[in-house]
Amino acid sequence: MEKRIGIQGIRGSFHHLVAQQYYGEDVVIKECMSFQSLTQSLVNGEIEEAVMAIENSIAGAILPNYALIDENNLSVVGEHYIPISMNLMALEGQQIDKIKKVYSHPMALLQCKTFFKKYPHIKLIEDTDTAEVARRISEKQSKGIAAVASTAAASIFGLEILASDIHTKKSNSTRFLIIGKTKKEPNGEKIDKASLKFELESKTGSLVSVLNIMRDFDLNMTKIQSMPIIETPWKYSFFIDITFSDYNQFLKAMEVLSIMTEQLRIFGTYKNNV
Repeated sequence: MEKRIGIQGIRGSFHHLVAQQYYGEDVVIKECMSFQSLTQSLVNGEIEEAVMAIENSIAGAILPNYALIDENNLSVVGEHYIPISMNLMALEGQQIDKIKKVYSHPMALLQCKTFFKKYPHIKLIEDTDTAEVARRISEKQSKGIAAVASTAAASIFGLEILASDIHTKKSNSTRFLIIGKTKKEPNGEKIDKASLKFELESKTGSLVSVLNIMRDFDLNMTKIQSMPIIETPWKYSFFIDITFSDYNQFLKAMEVLSIMTEQLRIFGTYKNNV
């Protein structure tokens, strides 16, 4: 029986493209219009795994998604990177100077800020999903309105691309996490990356001590993200990603860090997909 995979958005969205690339073209998907509903579908057992964007090379990290993974006690079982091409699309025959409003996901609009500075007459409006906007324009035959989405969305919903690759930096890419309810245990495949979270005492040098342990055990930190602990003002959790070549060394380092930190949680270990 095929896995049922959850995505944020609909077919033609970047999440849909990642699901197809990671699981195969015939992947069975459940469309969720928010990251909250995506994680809830996973918690409720409606899906077996989920595709979740976590950071973009232009717009940065999607901070609420770290909290969703943590709060729902979910696990990271994989990752996938894709190059992102943002395209302005509308009904056939439309011209950019006649477009009054552009709808898209807020992260997509952030990636295209420089392009839209050339068109001050266009109002940018945040929406739930890139492809959903494209579908709505097509279904309602809305004139004067455009979407920022993938070329796949333009093709699926019959829209004309008015401008291609409108993202600010051409080396634009997004990292997606593959989320499950249980951790992925090593089973002969290569495991060389981990995502984890820890909290520290508020004292001088505590973070440096943790980083020194990672160095001593040959762990390479590829990402660090701090987030405030709501219940304790001015105290922070640290979400980090690390790569390693020796899984046993990683386990030994985690034993030491569990003593040094106030709280340590390993979200999962998986294959580095950079």
